[in-house]
Formats: sequence, structure tokens, C-alpha cells
Amino acid sequence: MTEKASVPNLNQELAEAGQEFYRRGWVLGTSGNFSALLARKPLRVVVTASGMEKGKLDETNFLELDDDAEILQGFGKPSAETLIHLTIYRFMPKARSILHTHSVWGTILSDHFFEQGAIEISGYEMLKGLAGVTTHEHTERVPIVENSQDYVALAHVIENVIRENKGIHGVYLRRHGLYTWGETVAEARRHVEIFEFLFEVLGRRLK
Repeated sequence: MTEKASVPNLNQELAEAGQEFYRRGWVLGTSGNFSALLARKPLRVVVTASGMEKGKLDETNFLELDDDAEILQGFGKPSAETLIHLTIYRFMPKARSILHTHSVWGTILSDHFFEQGAIEISGYEMLKGLAGVTTHEHTERVPIVENSQDYVALAHVIENVIRENKGIHGVYLRRHGLYTWGETVAEARRHVEIFEFLFEVLGRRLK
């Protein structure tokens, strides 16, 4: 798959994910950002331009960036959170798409379980929707990281979390949102759907 052939298709897939997530209340306002990997050496990604309403995304609302987050193609500016995307691509070899969402249930859980260090989910059949999980007896940990506007420092924290938590499928920024990834846009999108289902189940149980 060449970069030129992949860009339009990836942008369309990411735009469709954004439209659906907006409809389901997971990226309201202009929240959230989505990306896909074009190449690892040198690192090249496409990512949503900052400030875009995700319910109205189309294939023109994406930027192509290099490994320093410099714009190679597209119009607009990248979110400061792009540094987090680049960090995940560098340290998660299988990640080829990253989706960042903001949901009510996930936000609540990230606050409730912050002192425990992670949202832990076990015993649910839906866990088998996560790549590599084959049984409902699996325990999935979603590490929770304190939110910060210093995205350089935050990217370093997330790098350490990834190094210390092998096999995770996502990271949560406290009171902010979920980062999850997959080997394809479709797999990353499935992971968002699985996590959001499970977050709502856990949230309702807390009540």
C-alpha cells in the first residue's frame, strides 16, 4: 500500500468514524481527534485538523504530518494532542490508527478510579471485541493519566505508561478522554465501541 493510494481512503474512514462517534455523543463540540499511520520510517501520519466538528468531517479536514508534527499537506493546524498520537505510534508497533474520544461514562470512570491508577474491566463477553482477547475471563486495564496542558510532558508520561503496561488497548486522560488504537481504522473504531459499551456498564453499576 503506497502513501498516495492510502491517504484518501484513510481520510474517508476516519471521517466516517467521526460522524458516527458524534452521533453517539462521544466527540461533541469540536472534541476528539483521529489519526492513521502512513509510514513508520520516516514517520508520516494523517490527523484531524484542530477545531473541526467531528459530525461534519470529510476527507479534506485532515493534515499530513511528519515525525516533528510539521505539516506536509493540508490546511489548518494540528491539535497539540498530536504529540500523543506520535508517541503512541512510536511505542506501539502494531498501532496504525489512533482514535481519541470524550464520553460521559468514560469521563466519570476516569475520575472515580483515578486513585487506583486504571479502569479495570473483567468478566464481560464484550471484552472479546478487543484484539487478541479470546475469553470473557480476561481483565483489561485502561491506565488513567492525570490531564495536563503541557503536551510534551504528557507525551512522556504516556510513553512510560505504554512501556510499563504491555498489551493494553487504551489509555485514559483523567476527566478528559480515551485514546485507543488498532492495526486498522476499523479495528480502532471497534475498540472505541467496545470500551464505550463497557464504560457505560461499569458506570451504571456504580449508580
